[in-house]
Parts: sequence; structure tokens; C-alpha cells
Amino acid sequence: MTGSRVVALGHYQPARVLTNEDLAAVVDTTDEWITSRVGIRTRHVGGPDEPVDELAANAAAKALASAGLRPDEIDMVLVATSTAIDRSPSMSARVAARLGMDSPAVMDINVVCSGFTHALATADHTIRAGAAERVLVIGADKMGDVADWTDRSTCVLVGDGAGAAVVVADRDRPGTDGRDRPGIGPVLWGSVPRMGNAVRIEGTPPRFAQEGQSVYRWATTQLPPIARKVCDKAGVAPEDLAAVVLHQANLRIIEPVARKIGAVNAVIARDVVESGNTSAASVPMALSKLVERGEVHAGDPVLLFAFGGNLSYAGQVIRCP
Repeated sequence: MTGSRVVALGHYQPARVLTNEDLAAVVDTTDEWITSRVGIRTRHVGGPDEPVDELAANAAAKALASAGLRPDEIDMVLVATSTAIDRSPSMSARVAARLGMDSPAVMDINVVCSGFTHALATADHTIRAGAAERVLVIGADKMGDVADWTDRSTCVLVGDGAGAAVVVADRDRPGTDGRDRPGIGPVLWGSVPRMGNAVRIEGTPPRFAQEGQSVYRWATTQLPPIARKVCDKAGVAPEDLAAVVLHQANLRIIEPVARKIGAVNAVIARDVVESGNTSAASVPMALSKLVERGEVHAGDPVLLFAFGGNLSYAGQVIRCP
């Protein structure tokens, strides 16, 4: 049975950096208040001339260049986003057009913050089914476009960005320790529908809102055992993980969840400090930066685990490209 592997990554963020001090000038907050509650110090925010499909295309172009592939060699484009410009054309179609692709399958996936890990699993399943050989998977969001910049409890959280992965078919069997094959492990995904309203992007114009304490309690108490099950499905013990990349929502969620997983030897991604909550972009951006900085290496097992809107979650263990 054909598996799949990630062969390249890329990320992109707008140039404008918004600091906590900048926010303190427009809402009733302080740097100390923000860092003590969520751990965020800066975030990147795009302007009206930087649409979300442009962020996505920029990240995708970097991933393609790293993979040594031309855009016309991609069979499918999957874009995870909850801040699409329009209902149609889709974000994936817009990105394909920006990249000059001819005839890829295009599909958007909206599972909010866990969108990228859902999309990565979808790419893996598509390849295993024989429907594609090379898939471009992108997580991209402009949360600044849906932020209520008068609400200090939510506007301090968000940032804009995109991350991308090139996923290809892999017919080779892994070695005895699996380190020679940066494959994608089985996904574990689910949701808590009765609590779906705890994270919302709704209204006209759409605005982001959440019940922060409910999300915090759910994430820190219910998610660690699920993340450990992800490792079990992949046949990787938590202590053997090289890195843990959780959804970059809040440092006060990331650190206790990572500790409870038991990944005692792993690098813990903390991109939220510099980027804020970028929703579907957060996992691929954080992973791409770890690889770029050399904090993880080819073949290393890495746990990807995202959670958030819909109170949905999805995770898998992958091998680094």
C-alpha cells in the first residue's frame, strides 16, 4: 500500500510586526498583561493589499522550490483556512492561479485551527487511494481580518501567516527504526460538537470570539491523552519524539499539554511568542521554522497536534524532510 511523506516545507508572514506596546496604544492592555496570560510578544499583521491567498502562495512557492518541483508537477492543492476571501473561487483555486498551475484538483478545508493537520491527513489518504502522487498542503489565515480590535481579550491573540508542505507518494518500506523515511503516520481526529460555539468566527462582518476559559480547560485536561494515542497509533513512544508542534494558541496551553504528553526529550515549538495565533497556519509555520533553524533533522519523528474551532482536533506523527 502506497504511503506518503513530507519532502519540503515553507512559510510566509507579512512584514508588519505588531508589538504588545502597539496594542496597548489602542486597547486597555499592557505587555505584562498579555505575556503573563498568553505568552505572546509580537504578531505579524497583513494590510488590505496582502490577501490571504497571497500569503498562501508565497509559502507554497518556498515549499515547491525546496522540493525542487515545478507548480505544474502538483496534482492537488489543499488549503486549510477559515478566512477565505470568498465562497468561490476557493482559496485553493486562487493559490493555484497565482502559482501558474494548469489543472490541479483544488479543495479548501475549514476546520479552523486544526485545519492543516486535517488537510495533511486528507493528502495522505488521497495518495494512498491512488488519486494523486504529489499534493501541496497549505495552512493560511489572516486572523487580523476577523479580529475585533476593540476587544482586548481576543485581539491580542491573533496574527497572520501561512505554512505549506509538499507531500508525495512513498512506496518504500521504512527501515528498522523508520528514520530513513519521513512518512506521515495515521491520523487521530475528532471533535466535541456540543461545545462547538466555544470558538467562533461569525457575523457580518465576521468576527473572532471565544470562551477562553472553556477552551483552556478542555485543551489542558482532555487533549494530552488523545495526543499520546496519536503516538501509539504511529508506534512512537512520546520520549522518542524529536519535537512536538502543537497548535500555537497560547503558551499557557502549549507548555502544560506538551509536559503531560511525556515528550521529555523533544523540542517544543513556541512560535506563538513571535507570531500569535495564526489558526490553520500555526502548525506548518512552526514546523517549517524548526526545520529551517536546524532544531530538527531529516528522519526525526515529530508530533503534529492541532485543536481549536469546533473544538476539533487532529494529529499525526511525521518524519521530518
